[in-house]
Amino acid sequence: MPRFDRYLLSQLLAHFGFFALVLVGIYWVNRAVTLFDQLMTDGQSAAVFIEFSLLTLPNVIRLVLPVAAFVASVYVANKLTVESELVVMQATGFSSFRMARPVFYFGAAVALMMVVLVHFLVPMSRTTLINERAAMSDNITARFLTDGQFTHPSSGVTFYINEIDATGQLHDLFLEDARNPAQSTTFTARKALFVRGDSGPKLIMFDGMAQTLDHKSLRISVTRFSDFTYDLGALLTRSVSQRRSVNEMSTAELFWPTAEVLSEANATPQALLYQANSRVAEPLLSIAVVLIGFATLLLGGFSRLGLWRQIAFATGLLVVVQGITTVSASVGDKVDQGWLLAYLAPVIGLLVAAGLLWWAGRPRPLGVMIA
Repeated sequence: MPRFDRYLLSQLLAHFGFFALVLVGIYWVNRAVTLFDQLMTDGQSAAVFIEFSLLTLPNVIRLVLPVAAFVASVYVANKLTVESELVVMQATGFSSFRMARPVFYFGAAVALMMVVLVHFLVPMSRTTLINERAAMSDNITARFLTDGQFTHPSSGVTFYINEIDATGQLHDLFLEDARNPAQSTTFTARKALFVRGDSGPKLIMFDGMAQTLDHKSLRISVTRFSDFTYDLGALLTRSVSQRRSVNEMSTAELFWPTAEVLSEANATPQALLYQANSRVAEPLLSIAVVLIGFATLLLGGFSRLGLWRQIAFATGLLVVVQGITTVSASVGDKVDQGWLLAYLAPVIGLLVAAGLLWWAGRPRPLGVMIA
């Protein structure tokens, strides 16, 4: 690799690492605050918070990397232009396309990172996160069982346990279910156990009594039992579905979905095909945005007033390209051959970058170059 390419590529990678670290940190902290509040409300430990935070990182990095790459390309192009380094390279005969070659290498490196993220790390982390949430949802003791205190796991439900011993048995249990406006039922039992069932956790009560109050007639019916099973699945107001979403499925499953996959995702084949192609197109968009950022700043040449107009123009182009991606996503999964729209934003971005590089390479009067 020529010395100029190595120099410019090293500058891009160094600043990209800095901007990526800052942006990921800001975005991750913002997400972590909400996650911390949810987990602490559910009575989870700090270790669970750290685990869940790490599982959200791949998706955060996926969202931030293209933006960090764009900012790095704009920053480096502005820095080298202000210091006249790019002007000197142009004076030695380097064309705009030749100067953009290391930028393309940089974009390809970012695209390779995105490939690993969108095809492997993000689906795996999301699947693991959903499984962990489901396991946490089934863990009733961590959710609302606290001995010696009245808890309310759901609206109209009151729960009390006098003691939880070392074996997990519940002693002197009280459960009131007043969700039905026509009647309410109060359960008391000397002992109880939690077990997991196919439809969710169940409470098995021993040596107890159920009192049902009819609110209209004000009559109470009493039933004594030696053992009684109560389904607690309905009490889990934040229960987690075991079905995977499209974002948690592998790329191969999206390209070649089976009947089971279609049923699980509750989506059409067109929608899955669009999602699969969007994963392929997303890394290509990284190449387009870094080339747009670099090429736009070449339009200004050297200026004592700075390149703020070019930076604003590059930012506007980035917003337009992202807007095309958003519109394509809202339409592409609903129409036949809509998967082609997944590549619309990268193709337009690359064409715009090529047009900017061509325009920057046109001969200009000296007065324009140093204005």
